[in-house]
Amino acid sequence: MIVAGATAGPSAAQTGVLEDLVETGRALFETYAPDDVKAEYEFPDAAAVERFLADVETALDEGSFEQLAAYADEARVALRWLRMFEGGEDVADWLAPRLEFLEAAPAVVSLEPPPPRARPLRPGETPSAKPPVATVQPPTVTGPRSKAHWQGRLAGRAAPARAGQLVPELQRIFREEGVPPEWVWLAEVESSMNPKARSPAGAVGLFQFMPATAERFGLRISWPDERLDPAKSARAAAQYLHFLHGRFQSWPLALAAYNAGEGRVGRTLQSRSAKTFAEIQSALPAETQLYVPKVLATVEVRTGADGERLPPPRGRVSVFRRPGSAAIAVGIASR
Repeated sequence: MIVAGATAGPSAAQTGVLEDLVETGRALFETYAPDDVKAEYEFPDAAAVERFLADVETALDEGSFEQLAAYADEARVALRWLRMFEGGEDVADWLAPRLEFLEAAPAVVSLEPPPPRARPLRPGETPSAKPPVATVQPPTVTGPRSKAHWQGRLAGRAAPARAGQLVPELQRIFREEGVPPEWVWLAEVESSMNPKARSPAGAVGLFQFMPATAERFGLRISWPDERLDPAKSARAAAQYLHFLHGRFQSWPLALAAYNAGEGRVGRTLQSRSAKTFAEIQSALPAETQLYVPKVLATVEVRTGADGERLPPPRGRVSVFRRPGSAAIAVGIASR
């Protein structure tokens, strides 16, 4: 049912959740599955499920579009399975928006132009010692790496059920932090608007904070885990977006850094002498190439706003670690 490969294991909390789900599923499978189904399929153990989900996350971060496409069928099975059991929804709401990336990957592969072929040498011609200078063409983005693709997929789709309750408060917090309130819809792409969503790698909450980033922006990750608190998580997310826009001076680049890491985006910009997301999109992780246009499309479908034209953050943001840990300050000049 789910074929898994070796990879780094999930957090202890995630392991416990999955173990409980697997044991419940196994009992139902043994009780109700027909004999022919039992003969054809082996019910996965918790370790296999954990490895598969972690492999999906690794492929999104490091893999090619071909690798993402290869996971789509099994991820659909995993998603249906997770939604069958109490407690599985939190993992499923992490997987669901990422399954869309896996499903979109084949279209990216089919749109990739073939590698350039060298011109055959004429009779008596010798290879040039210097390769020809490449002509830089403006980036042309089509298919799943474009906002238009995701607008089409999202058109007519209802917002997550929790949005009506959560969005007004999240918007209030974003405004207080000087960040355009439209960006609260980032949570739909990150967590399906589930405050308890969990990833295999240990990201938690509406805005999927990893432990180090959560602590950096003032969230406690020990009990109680403040990443599970919608208001506190939203404030940290707004501060992080405020900081990222201050560094990169662009909302698409801020989104890319939110997904792929500010260090990776900064290094890619430097190595390509680039200033825009479009110039570096093809050099970023496969997930990031799809994530940025999907977030921009989600904001536009839900609010009517063009995310690339939203105003920059207002004022300053200063963030310090909690007492007892090394302090950091993040300052952004007033505009």
